[in-house]
Amino acid sequence: MSNAFKSVAMACWLLVIVTPSLAADAVNGKDIAKRWCASCHVVERGQTSATDQAPPFAYIGKTPDFDQNRLAFLLLTPHPNMPTLSLNRAEVADLADYIRSLR
Repeated sequence: MSNAFKSVAMACWLLVIVTPSLAADAVNGKDIAKRWCASCHVVERGQTSATDQAPPFAYIGKTPDFDQNRLAFLLLTPHPNMPTLSLNRAEVADLADYIRSLR
């Protein structure tokens, strides 16, 4: 086999292995939301307590321009009543995927 073919085959094989791990995980996003956000936001259907100062996640998810980048920006520039969260990119993606799932 030529080196070029081996390189292409290896790249395809790596994509098959790595790609699923790069996908956002809404289940993990729900866990993050329940842990970090549920004291202020309604993060899931049936939640009985939250503040009236923070929008429900279902409302946020219906915002037309909501995506992972917008969520990351919101988390980097928190508003006065929001605590500073230290989430990595994968966690932000998971949280955004969960919020989008509530549409």
